[in-house]
Amino acid sequence: MLTSEERNRYRRHLQLPEIGEAGQLRLKNARVLVVGAGGLGCPVLQYLAAAGIGTLGIVDADKVEISNLQRQILYGTPDLGHFKAEVAARAIRQLNPTVHTEVHTCRATLGNVRELVSAYDVVVDGSDNFPTRYLLNDACVSLNKPLISGAIYKYEGQVSVFNYQDGPTYRCLFPQPPSAAEAPNCDATGVLGVLPGLIGTAQAAETLKVILEIGDVLRGRLWVLDILTFQTRIMKFARRPEQAAINLRTADPADYADLCSVGVNAISATDLQQQLESEHAPFLLDVREPQEFAAAHLPGATLLPLGSIEKGVGSIPRHHPVVVYCKSGRRSDQAVERLQTEFGFANLLSLAGGLEAWEALGVDEHVSEPRK
Repeated sequence: MLTSEERNRYRRHLQLPEIGEAGQLRLKNARVLVVGAGGLGCPVLQYLAAAGIGTLGIVDADKVEISNLQRQILYGTPDLGHFKAEVAARAIRQLNPTVHTEVHTCRATLGNVRELVSAYDVVVDGSDNFPTRYLLNDACVSLNKPLISGAIYKYEGQVSVFNYQDGPTYRCLFPQPPSAAEAPNCDATGVLGVLPGLIGTAQAAETLKVILEIGDVLRGRLWVLDILTFQTRIMKFARRPEQAAINLRTADPADYADLCSVGVNAISATDLQQQLESEHAPFLLDVREPQEFAAAHLPGATLLPLGSIEKGVGSIPRHHPVVVYCKSGRRSDQAVERLQTEFGFANLLSLAGGLEAWEALGVDEHVSEPRK
């Protein structure tokens, strides 16, 4: 039953005949897992908490950075350096103390995704990378959970609902993950700050529709918004049995490669600083994009973007220590793993935490000419 306080809080819901007290009780009893507490996850969490979802699980291993504040509206300047999942949970409790939050300060990986997803009724994907999207899809197929998916790129966003009432899955729409060269990288690509708010709100709306079983859910349909023109379109797609059958047991583990990096040795920013001051300084390889490199890079670093790594293999030393770095460490891990597995390198280290960790040391940034 709803308490008198809850009846007052959700009065505008109770006035809707499609919801009423029975529908509000459904929301109160629902358990929703939100993977990613970034640009998409923030509005999803806010609106689901305000709507009275009983339990919200929050999965995010990242900490709040100043560059997040342009679009991730749950956070403020005092939250810098704190885990997003923990800050988001505190904000939700202030918004609606009746909502229970479960904080997971980790990434969704092949090792934990089954346990995470199995504990919830609905999964909302607010991630920013393809390996996680395929992983969540396959977990939802394995455990028969609906997946509310959203994605953004520059000025365009999209939303769909997968694996709902025998509808298509994410793999029915996107059978194969893009290559590293084809996939846009969130660290290197801009986005208009208000766009994730609109897309995340649409994801929250679809989540409520799924739980309440009202309206026309975006099942087998992809809603696309171009914010520059405010034109929208809906693309229909069908269930493909051979793709819809792929689950955690039958999927190619390579689809989750970014989440399962093995054999990638790392170096801390502190250790790198010491090595750079020694007589045997390592070769520095920057795998970000040219515009990022032009803005700031480590002294003497060589630029070789991740998407073009194979073209510059010959310029990388094989018999001298090499430290590969990017903004946060994600792309450098990918680069090291690829160089090791495809080209036989055995002298590579990835800078843990990337330039963000280096900046945290308080070392003066220095922009120098790249090595020729």
